[in-house]
Amino acid sequence: MHLGVFVLGTGNHIAGWRYPGAADSFLSLKGIQTIAATAERGKFDLLFLGDGLAAKMGDHPSFLVRFEPITMLAALAASTTHLGLGATASTTYAEPYNIARLFASLDHLSGGRSAWNAVTSSGAGAGANFGRVHPGHDARYEVAEEFVDVVRGLWDCWDDGAVIADRQTGQYVDASKVKALDHVGRFFQVKGPMTTARCPQGRPVIIQAGSSEPGLALAARTAEIVFSVVQDLSEAKLAYRALKSRLPTYGRSATDVALLPGVMPVIGRTDAEAREKLNTLQGFLGPTSALIMLSGRLGMDVSGFDPDDLVPDLPLPDSSHGFARAMLSKARREAMTWRDLSNLTGAARGHWVICGTPERIADILQEWFEADAADGFNILPPYFPQSFDEFVDLVVPILQERGLYRRDYTGTTLRDHLGLPRPASVMFGDAA
Repeated sequence: MHLGVFVLGTGNHIAGWRYPGAADSFLSLKGIQTIAATAERGKFDLLFLGDGLAAKMGDHPSFLVRFEPITMLAALAASTTHLGLGATASTTYAEPYNIARLFASLDHLSGGRSAWNAVTSSGAGAGANFGRVHPGHDARYEVAEEFVDVVRGLWDCWDDGAVIADRQTGQYVDASKVKALDHVGRFFQVKGPMTTARCPQGRPVIIQAGSSEPGLALAARTAEIVFSVVQDLSEAKLAYRALKSRLPTYGRSATDVALLPGVMPVIGRTDAEAREKLNTLQGFLGPTSALIMLSGRLGMDVSGFDPDDLVPDLPLPDSSHGFARAMLSKARREAMTWRDLSNLTGAARGHWVICGTPERIADILQEWFEADAADGFNILPPYFPQSFDEFVDLVVPILQERGLYRRDYTGTTLRDHLGLPRPASVMFGDAA
């Protein structure tokens, strides 16, 4: 199985930073370097940093106070050797040329370990920071389809061996191995090429996390990693099949895309100790913080509802379908109240929470992996560094002993870790 770690410096639990001994800042390079070293010790495929473009008071602390993620990953490239480095960058509030150049630069700096999470920015507040009206859900995905194609095209404008640096002749670049993109589309006109040579990976890995119909279509056509929001095994199996069944339409096979659901493991020496940890974390939740996040996930203000009322059937919002669909489905399935759903959101921001001994955590991950519900997992430690250390030191060895997880890296690039070939440029030979 493949493993990534989703890093929020104050912990993925909204109040994780309050746990005794937990890190309380997302502005510490040393702290993030420590997390990266732990991930590399655990032979993780990927360290991932999300991003957002609007601050909302009362939201998750690491959503309010954090570095721009690609800058952070460039620093981590110097202190890691094998770990994949992934970050979110918006297709709604950026330009393809800039994004292509940023991730190509990161790929060179890291020796072929960069990954771009192409998101459409679900938060409507971002528009005000760019002097724009936030587009609707489907409109954002129409832009994203072309945006991703332009970025991939720019990565392909340089062929391997274009930089020759011939001291005898004085020729630095073989012009026959560099082409303009000359893209003219509905949303973008981009000449190219960009000022970065062919990436060590050929192209950086593309991540997608959309679960709406347009999001799944984009993922099936372009992504190599897909993040998902799950709460139930049977629904996860259906989602897994739904994604994999789309791939042949685009000439792709099931092994071309790794589906990694997000999961927060709370680990104890006994199940009772793990539950006590989770109860302690839940006890730190403020009266409004989880409600603010739940409102964001559902695209509506839920603070006016009676916390002890059952969650009714609600339409999917125009923001993020994945979180809303998973959470509302769980609420219906388990007859949850608004208080229940708020507590769930505060724990893992709407992601799946599992609690127990290292053996029980490993059992659950193995069950999902072997049931074709996941190709691995995006691990969301509730707080850092201790809870992540526990996963790497206690759960990973069990997975290794069972033959489910690598004991060491067998390659140096993220594509190596994922078992993906290095793609050729579509402009210079066979398409990948």
